[in-house]
Amino acid sequence: MRSWITIAAMLVGLLPMPGPGLAQEVMDRIVARVETEIILLSDVRQLSRYQVFLDGKAQSDADILNRLIDQWIVRNEATVARFPKPSDDDVNRSIERLKRSFASPEEFQVRQKNSGITDEEIRQFVGAQLYLSNYLDSRFRPAIQVDEKAIEEFYKSRVVPRAESRGQTPPTLDTARDFIQEALVQQAINEQADRWLKESRTRVRVEIMLDEKPK
Repeated sequence: MRSWITIAAMLVGLLPMPGPGLAQEVMDRIVARVETEIILLSDVRQLSRYQVFLDGKAQSDADILNRLIDQWIVRNEATVARFPKPSDDDVNRSIERLKRSFASPEEFQVRQKNSGITDEEIRQFVGAQLYLSNYLDSRFRPAIQVDEKAIEEFYKSRVVPRAESRGQTPPTLDTARDFIQEALVQQAINEQADRWLKESRTRVRVEIMLDEKPK
């Protein structure tokens, strides 16, 4: 998975419900209500296309809808907290990192064409991803501590075997320390965010009206 979206891995994108300015399918309908807001089938379809663009495949409509509901929870709290939106420069850098995560510029273009996602939609998704992942990072990172034993265990069980499987000489522990510490911090953020989302779901009024059928 692309390291720059580590926090959102458990949400697959952590993307907001697309606004009315984005294209919707001709036959659209409400598939869920979250408090006083609605999620449309076109919202589900759009996130599905973005998943196809990123990974070559998409989750089921039901799974995508659950992620959209999680996004609502994160976005709602970030909005209440008046968490700042990322700058245009930050979004541009994230888009460049996304492009570099593909094997080549040609693969990026082919995936984009096959998924039917536009440049503007990619920018909106990336910006939303950055906003929500930044919020989760700011919310949970301050309380996370990583001890030396955990770093050493990660080095022995993950870094060394990975290098050896590629026929490479493993980096020294000191060289890999910062990378390992950040990986463990991100893992802890994911775990805490996942627990928080499950607890938050019990306090949010959700009505699901999705009758999933084969696409």
